Amino acid sequence: MKEYDDARNVLSTLLEELNSRLDNIIHDVRHDQSPLEKDFAEQATQNENNEVIDHLGNSARAEIDQIKLAIANIDSGHYGICEACAEPISKERLAAIPYTCQCIKCASQAGPKR
Repeated sequence: MKEYDDARNVLSTLLEELNSRLDNIIHDVRHDQSPLEKDFAEQATQNENNEVIDHLGNSARAEIDQIKLAIANIDSGHYGICEACAEPISKERLAAIPYTCQCIKCASQAGPKR
């Protein structure tokens, strides 16, 4: 839809950025650049850091999935329609969170899901 070309561009840019960030996270967790330290205390610290990095990776994967769904919704003509109540999502909400699939009312009732 021509109406959502700008949204598609924003979503595509976000998708590229997140995929790049996820690639970096994967390399960090695998220690591609630097192996684990030999010192046990340092290894424990690195493992704790890996848990944080892994959480960031999982968050990036979830956001990537939401962005891909939003792009698919643009293609199918369902973008900007709340998946819960089938009412239009406000343009302000879409500008703030372009991959949202719920209007503000339904998102507020559902909790932390966007």
